[in-house]
Amino acid sequence: MIPVTTLAEDLARAVSGEVDDSTTARAMFSMDASNYRHVPRIVVFPRTTEDVAATLRVCRAHGVPVTARGAGTGIGGQALGEGVVLDYSRHLNKVLEVDPERRIARVQPGVVLDTLRAAAAKHGLTFGPDPSTHSRCTLGGMIGNDACGPHSVAWGRTADNVVSLEVLTGDGTRLTVGPGGELTGQPADRVSRIREKLRRLAQRNLAVLRTAFPDLPRRVSGYALDALLPENGFDVARALVGTEGTCVLLLEATVRLVPAPAARALVVAGFADDVAAADAVPSVLPHRPLTVEGMGADLIEAMLVRGRRPAALDALPEGRGWLFIEVGGDDPTDARRRAEDVAEALARETDATTSVAVEPAQQRQLWSIRESAAGIATRMADGSEAWPGWEDAAVDPKRLGSYLRGFRALLASYGLRGVPYGHFGEGCVHVRIDFDLLSEEGVRTFRRFLTDAADLVVAHGGSLSGEHGDGQARAELLPRMYPPEVLRLFEAFKAIWDPDNLLNPGNLVRPRPLDADLRFSGPIRDLPITLRYPHDGGSLATATRRCVGVGKCVDTSTGVMCPSYMVTRREEHSTRGRARLLFEMMRGETITDGWDSTEVRDALDLCLACKGCLSDCPVNVDMAAYKAEFLHHHYAGKLRPASHYSLGFLPLWARLASLAPGVVNAVLRSPVASLAKRLGGVAEERQLPTFARTTLRKAWRRKPGRVDGNRPRVMLWPDTFTTYFAPEIGAAATRVLEHAGFDVVLPRSTVCCGLTWISTGQLGIARRVLRHTLRVLTEPIEAGTPIVGLEPSCLAVLRHDVHDLLDTPPIPVLTLAEFLDRHAPDVEFGELNIPAMTQQHCHQHAVLGNDADERVLRRIGVDNRTLDSGCCGLAGNFGVERGHYEVSVAAAQRVLVPEVEAASPETLVLADGFSCRTQIGELTGRRSLHLAQVLDRALTTRRKQ
Repeated sequence: MIPVTTLAEDLARAVSGEVDDSTTARAMFSMDASNYRHVPRIVVFPRTTEDVAATLRVCRAHGVPVTARGAGTGIGGQALGEGVVLDYSRHLNKVLEVDPERRIARVQPGVVLDTLRAAAAKHGLTFGPDPSTHSRCTLGGMIGNDACGPHSVAWGRTADNVVSLEVLTGDGTRLTVGPGGELTGQPADRVSRIREKLRRLAQRNLAVLRTAFPDLPRRVSGYALDALLPENGFDVARALVGTEGTCVLLLEATVRLVPAPAARALVVAGFADDVAAADAVPSVLPHRPLTVEGMGADLIEAMLVRGRRPAALDALPEGRGWLFIEVGGDDPTDARRRAEDVAEALARETDATTSVAVEPAQQRQLWSIRESAAGIATRMADGSEAWPGWEDAAVDPKRLGSYLRGFRALLASYGLRGVPYGHFGEGCVHVRIDFDLLSEEGVRTFRRFLTDAADLVVAHGGSLSGEHGDGQARAELLPRMYPPEVLRLFEAFKAIWDPDNLLNPGNLVRPRPLDADLRFSGPIRDLPITLRYPHDGGSLATATRRCVGVGKCVDTSTGVMCPSYMVTRREEHSTRGRARLLFEMMRGETITDGWDSTEVRDALDLCLACKGCLSDCPVNVDMAAYKAEFLHHHYAGKLRPASHYSLGFLPLWARLASLAPGVVNAVLRSPVASLAKRLGGVAEERQLPTFARTTLRKAWRRKPGRVDGNRPRVMLWPDTFTTYFAPEIGAAATRVLEHAGFDVVLPRSTVCCGLTWISTGQLGIARRVLRHTLRVLTEPIEAGTPIVGLEPSCLAVLRHDVHDLLDTPPIPVLTLAEFLDRHAPDVEFGELNIPAMTQQHCHQHAVLGNDADERVLRRIGVDNRTLDSGCCGLAGNFGVERGHYEVSVAAAQRVLVPEVEAASPETLVLADGFSCRTQIGELTGRRSLHLAQVLDRALTTRRKQ
């Protein structure tokens, strides 16, 4: 075998893109969203199609296999290889052309589906197939797997929407495969031989091709060789769709676009259970719906156990199984009429209860329940792990109810549990199952179950895969679906395109065993840990398994997760990439030096600890906690970065500075400031903070007493930022709370949540600080005194992180809005009647939520818009530290800064987080306000009236 360094050098000379043989790259690209693990030798990020050809040329010379990869969200393991992995997503990700007249688009293989849809939408068009990963899956991956999505009921699979493909065969021939069997390219003689071999394969096997392939809307398993039949137009392009990178490398694709409906409406129908919902599908299909999705109550139960209760749940009709039926129309009235027709038919022909949603916002809320299934289903209702394996089998929709009954019975016979849901309109059922993939007996059960499940679906005339392809997960089972002569044709077909078996070997043809190479079967290092991981059985290894690879963290279009990835677009800066590095660190094979790993340290360096993943990740990965754990051990007994001493000990330095704030501020504004920044590890571009003239506690002592023994008490949490930098916010909150009828008190002594020590990985100090805080708060907690905080990051520690650090339940603290919404719902504060925009703090987004804030703002006549801007980029110590400034600013410039700068002067800018207010002020010059200040302003307005 050629040394990796030699191969890397040859590739680096041949391609203009990046060639990465680092431990980091090999670890991150060793997994996709499947159960499998294959560590590649090298990852190549081609910039051009010539780079793809050059990569293949070098690999052919050395006999090294090549595996193509898009977003890495595949369930079957098709994007994994032990040779060279080609990642298309970094550079070859453009929409090259949209032709609205011909309704086609030319795209590069790494383009994200939503990017194509956005380009097509400008012309009233869309790309029909839309899997749930539409915000990050690539067209190349969709073509490789013949992806579908819920709207294939109306617009078909990817194979139905491909016009032509520009490809590279395994021996380096570049050709275009067009409609009607058109093949053009160079060298011409090689192209001619390919065409002739394909025609000969079809002509000599007409009977087999006509009889051995199930006629199903979702038959994705195996190669679609029946597309080569004369009556099917000898459609070579269609035959190549779904070949999972085993036959050709994709260079470019021309795809068909369809008109997007002018209006849509959604019918939700409730049934006794999901089987009854499946039985009702044939009653729906004659109405030509756009989609028919199904799910059962166990999915809702899993969602609720995970602490997620979307408001749309209240809009679900009564039942324990549901169909989501979308219809289109020429206008909203037409869409409503069609939806009501479907609802009436279901009421007439079944026992369904129905509701119709016409408003787009309501439809989005309802769809969010179904779209969350891919992540929610990875855990059972009791929190136990569930895995793919039998992920997407499909049958004729007329037989779906029978298949689902048999499948649930099969699960029960094995003592296994799963949460079925899926594309019922085309008979495709998704499910993750609580397989035990950690023990030898559990893996044997896994194999037996999959064999029996394959027999069950074949007995129903179905397909092993109805959407995700076969890969290593199902290819070994193809002999149970196809006769031997078809399997021989599969081999012959691959050999025409890839005679040396260099393209993604081990998939589809001569496949690897389905129970080999499981990513869970390796060793686990016994590394010491400090956090408790209460939701993962006290195990960091189990916590890192939370990441199943569905890749919502590489969606750059919305949400908080993952701000550094949104800026750099590099896998190691995604939640998924970091989780995989930690997984490999715990395994100890690729990353061998445990807590001393520089690979893990460097990947975590740009983690903002925003906690966006805790809420945005479907499986609640908490990378902020994992980062704190890693830093704690990585620097144990070592000299830490300077910022850990300056910013990590901020509560202590702030307390000392409060003894002479004027002197400290003068020094920090003098030429000494530059030296202080260098010594403290602070970015030179950052302004050093200004300490308040007085602290919140000192101002409190001078406050006129208003204590009334008959009024209920509320304790105000004196966080470091409010106490030493913005006591005016604490004063405003006090006036608001007193107006609401409460006596406001402070804790009897100085308290702190320990956040700055947690974020810098100084967990021993954080634990001691929190223990002291708990002792101080014991009396008010036992007395039932509500505790109100003003800084979201501190509240998030007390509501969430304390449970990870100490064996104690979360501290019952409330935001100001939560307190007023709960304890003073009828108190009037006056009306401002003014527009506003809110930059929601990441920790509030992740742990606390802002529904109460929205309600309170409406009470005072504020027309608020909460920005979908993600993290402000400062994120506590992160954006202040040297080396982080560019990423910090880029994160803010993505949405936040443009939104604030575009806001009218009369628009209020709200930001409860100290970091958010600081970032907005530094980058826009605009003053932002805390909710307490806005409510206080409303009170002032009320008094003047």
